This record gives sequence, C-alpha cells and structure tokens, in this order.
Amino acid sequence: MSKTSSSGKSRASGKTTLAAVAVHAGVSAMTASRALNQPALVSAAVRERVELAVAELGYVPNRAARALASAQSNVIVVLVPSLSNAVFTAVLEGIQDAVEASNYQLLIGNTRYSDAEEEKLLGIYLQSNPDGILLSSLSHSARVTQMLAASGVPVVSMMDLGSAPGQLSVGFSQFDAGYAMARYLIGKGYTRIGFIGAQLDERTLRRADGYRKAMSDAGLLDARLELMVGDPSTIALGAELLGRMLDQAPDCDAVFCCNDDLAHGAIYQCQRRGIAVPGQLAVCGFNDLPASAWMTPSVTTIDTPRYQIGFEAASLLRAAIKGETPPVTRIDLGFTLMARESA
Repeated sequence: MSKTSSSGKSRASGKTTLAAVAVHAGVSAMTASRALNQPALVSAAVRERVELAVAELGYVPNRAARALASAQSNVIVVLVPSLSNAVFTAVLEGIQDAVEASNYQLLIGNTRYSDAEEEKLLGIYLQSNPDGILLSSLSHSARVTQMLAASGVPVVSMMDLGSAPGQLSVGFSQFDAGYAMARYLIGKGYTRIGFIGAQLDERTLRRADGYRKAMSDAGLLDARLELMVGDPSTIALGAELLGRMLDQAPDCDAVFCCNDDLAHGAIYQCQRRGIAVPGQLAVCGFNDLPASAWMTPSVTTIDTPRYQIGFEAASLLRAAIKGETPPVTRIDLGFTLMARESA
C-alpha cells in the first residue's frame, strides 16, 4: 500500500494526492473530491479554493480509481487503421465534435491495418474500463470478437453497415459504392474496366465485390482486369500499378482505383506516358479527397461522408452508453458519385 509523505505526494509514485489538495484548500478530502467530481454539490467558494489548489499543486486526478468507484470512466476508445490517412482524420474530427460538449475523453489507437495490433490495443484499452468503443471495421479476429463480447461495453462500427441483429453501425454500403462506380463506367460505354486495389482491408475488398457484380451483370467480368496488392496505398504505388495494369491488359479502357491516392498516381503515370485521360483511358477513384477536384483532369470519384460518419457514430454510442434504445441500429449515410473530367 502506498503512503503519503508530508509533502502531500505518494511515496510510491511521487504524484500529488487528493489529500494534499484538500489540505491546501482547507477542506476535507471528501469535499475536495466532490468539488472535482460533483461540483454542483459544493459552494462556488469551495470550488474555487479546490481548483486553485489543483492548479498550484499540479494535481492530476486518478481516472482509473474514479472509474472503479463509479463504474464509469468517461472514456471512449476509438480504433482506426491510420492516423495519417485523410479519410480517418475526417472521421476523427466528426467524433471529436460530437463529444466536445460532454465529459467524454477519447482514447485513440492506430491499428495500422493489423489484426494483431488491434488485439494488443484493445487488450490495453479495456483495462481503462471505457464506457464505449468506436471501431472502423465490421470484421475482427476471433480474439477481438471474444474480448468485445466479454467486456459488455457498447460498440459502434463505422464506415460500413452491419447485418448482425443488434449490431450498431454507421456508414454506407461499400459494396453498393463499388457497384455504382462500375455501373457508371459501363453506362459511359467502357467495356474493359480494370480494378486497382491496395492495402486490401475489408472496405477495399467489398468495393471490389461490388465492381465484380456490376461487371458480371454486364457480361464483362475478366480476371485479367483486376490488380490487387497488399501494399499501403500511395500516389507512387498508383503510378506503378497503372503501368502493371496496362502490361497485363493493354486493351483496358478504364480503371477504377480503390481510393483517390491510387487514382492520382494513375493519372500522373498517364501524363508521363502521353496517354490521354479520358480520351484513351478513364481513371476513377474513391473517397473524394480534397485534391481530386483540382487534379488535371479532375478525378471522377465517390464522395464518402467521413465527417458525418464519425459524428453520427459517436452520437449513437453516447445514446447506447446511456442505455437508450436507438430507433435504428444501422445508420446509412449514403455516398455520392462525383462525375468529373477523368471519365
């Protein structure tokens, strides 16, 4: 058991204690605790004295201890596959805005598109007794599924739409979006439409499934028109993969890239080779990143409601934490096909 020294710090940790704050403010430890955790129960004068003591002593409340005492941590865990990808920074902005006026704090983890990393982060973060969890995918390893079920913590999945009974999800159908883009290109008269995919996370794979369905429906499906690699998406990779696509399918007349980074790279590669876009080759992307409208030519792409997904998912999770029954468990925010110059 740790003890408190005469300086008001725990001998074990060296941290300023609540008892020291109470002494400094001239109140009991219970009153100091109420001033910090239930300020409405104490007078304004007492609150000011305790807050001044906190500031002067540099006291940091022990959230773990508070969570154990109240069975509530005011912490929401958010796991995303990337902190540098503009897609997920927009989602995080929406989440932040949704919880800004509340007492909730975000505990954000980067899974790096790795099941093992997701397992590790979730195992660590569940020790903080979070009130809720936001996940950027529907599919998880058996270990993660087991941990989520055992925790009993409300979970909302983002980016795609769940189908399991009672599963809370906010997003849009990645399959339908992939289908819509392929159908758009088919409707424009293209018949040799390639699909370029990278990273191969579940969202990319569902878009590819939608593409295949549209191509199959039109009698145009050809495995030689698909190029899928597990490498992280970059503009440079898009340029490289466009070259490889033309090598394996020289009669390709359009390419549907699984994201805008790859589409940008594909267009740059076309410019280097003197291939007219869309005169000789149409190029489409996905997610409508800000640069896509300003490329030359501007990129035909799928606009995804990333900010709204984060905002609505966090709002739905807050309601679930309160025990409220949501009117719907799947919030479909849809998508918009942005037809531009590249197709």
